[in-house]
Amino acid sequence: METPPEPEDSRTLANEQTQEKSADDHLVSLDATEDPLCFSAFKKWLAVAVIASGSFCVTCASSMASFTEQGMATEFKVSREPTILMISLFVLGLGFGPLITGPFSEVYGRAIIYRVSYVLMVLLSFPVVFAPNLAVALVFRFLLGTAGASFLSVAGGSIADMFDGHKVATPMAMYTISPFLGPVIGPLLGGFLNQHLYWRWTYRILLIWTGIEMIAIFLFVPESYAPVLLKRKAAKLRQESGDSKYWAPLDRRETTLTRLLVLSCYVPFKLLIFERMALLLDTWNALLLGILYLMFQAFPIIFEQGHHFNVQSTGLTFLGIGLGMVIGLATQPFWNRLAAREAVKHGGRAPPETLLIMGQAGGILVPLALYWFAFTTYPHVHWAVPIVASIPFGTGTFFAFASTFTYLVTAYRPIAASAMASNSAMRSSFAAAFPLFAGAMYDKLGTVGATALLAGLATLMAPLPFIFYRIGPKLRANSKFAV
Repeated sequence: METPPEPEDSRTLANEQTQEKSADDHLVSLDATEDPLCFSAFKKWLAVAVIASGSFCVTCASSMASFTEQGMATEFKVSREPTILMISLFVLGLGFGPLITGPFSEVYGRAIIYRVSYVLMVLLSFPVVFAPNLAVALVFRFLLGTAGASFLSVAGGSIADMFDGHKVATPMAMYTISPFLGPVIGPLLGGFLNQHLYWRWTYRILLIWTGIEMIAIFLFVPESYAPVLLKRKAAKLRQESGDSKYWAPLDRRETTLTRLLVLSCYVPFKLLIFERMALLLDTWNALLLGILYLMFQAFPIIFEQGHHFNVQSTGLTFLGIGLGMVIGLATQPFWNRLAAREAVKHGGRAPPETLLIMGQAGGILVPLALYWFAFTTYPHVHWAVPIVASIPFGTGTFFAFASTFTYLVTAYRPIAASAMASNSAMRSSFAAAFPLFAGAMYDKLGTVGATALLAGLATLMAPLPFIFYRIGPKLRANSKFAV
């Protein structure tokens, strides 16, 4: 059986022109003003900011639902447990969507994926706002997550399109923090809204926010995928000159819709099956995101039951994790200088494994912070202590995600979007499942035992960035996917 071709990175396809020009002088190329790498700094950073804010909006929407559970349970006359699915199904959609949108973006471009996704998000928000019963709300929450999922896979490709080499680290860090700061800020906003307003207002405000993001995406996010830009230029030249010999690599790429659908699911899972490094790093990320989403059920148990906080005050307790992530982002200049020194040592271009040094710091910080958090959740310990303990957890989590994301995009550049799609699918599966058993686990083991168990799991995964820092070059040399 013929193996479907892998999705290619924009630089790979765009550079095919240099290899094939001898065969046809009408193969088009991008000039300096058209190449995404040569966009102005303002245009690049504005696009990154809008993409990051769109990602923040999507993931914030996932966790804002955490404080609507009691209101929904009362209105729809159900127990509280089924309403937790408002989070789980949305996050499951976030994992399912990239399997389609990631590879499709490498054929039809990035901007069209963003625009279609946000238009669908606006339309699909109305049934949630006006849901007559819980079943309708749950179905459309899953569809909402699926529609918004492109930001968790396509954005990595967009940033790789516009920034090259060592310059990609800072914009990638800015993007990376947005989908993980979103779930942390979501409960804070949800706590305030549900303390003072009817639960449906949470979803009404999300609908307004989504509409604003949709307008910004249409206005400020240009197409950055070089092969699609080449295809558009070739079509324009054919129309203006009447010469049908102008062509771009994508014009001669025979692809059917069925083949694309198979490819969209095939490549990410093929990567997980055959690449131990990608599988283990994705599992590490999945565990950390699962723990983060589990906190949305654990914090109310710890602070409402243990310290008698109200809904609004419980939402504020997530500020510790958010502050930790911001601190992690603030350290980015240090990591950039470290990468520059490593580049000098390696003749001007540092190996991708240099990016895992940040992950090593995250691997140490996360379990230490969780142990600290676990043993300060006793009711007689002041409530501020576990919140302070959550700060290094947020920093370590940011380090882990930022390093892994940047490493996957760099090491698997020819299939960057598919690499991020496989990572997103695993992360979202864990994040969807963990909140469902959080209540039972904390009831059975207690706040100390349950959190210490999570710390133990994080400890088992902590050596991974150290291991792949040492053996990563060897694994990439024997890989069919990595550069």
